[in-house]
Amino acid sequence: MCDENGDVLGQHKGLPFYTLGQRQGLGIGGQKTLENKPWYVAKKDIDSNVITVVQGNDHPLLFSKNLSTKNLHLINPLEGSDFEGLAKVRYRQEDQECQFQILDNKINVKFKNKQRSVTPGQSVVLYKDDVCLGGGEISTIS
Repeated sequence: MCDENGDVLGQHKGLPFYTLGQRQGLGIGGQKTLENKPWYVAKKDIDSNVITVVQGNDHPLLFSKNLSTKNLHLINPLEGSDFEGLAKVRYRQEDQECQFQILDNKINVKFKNKQRSVTPGQSVVLYKDDVCLGGGEISTIS
């Protein structure tokens, strides 16, 4: 487990046991820095087996503006493939304004405002007006 500068802070128990935005159970409590704020999981790099943690609930590395999905599942018909709508990436989250584009079996979503802790492997649900269109599995974020 490393900070954003690559300094090692501790060991992790395996990437699947951690979620982006997670604060509890990191095993690095007591690591004092000038900020003296809680640590959060910001990135998981499967290739290098490294978890990057940052301090503070509002750290820029915790936020994403864009996402792409796989396994598109639509439950209502669409007119066109590129339009404005609303999306949710977490249960009970307020609807978030976005632009989305549907291509083949995936969706590209660009949020009006950055979203905290968007996590690959979880779902995004899309809405147009008051109608749920469907969603997909989040595959990439930026």
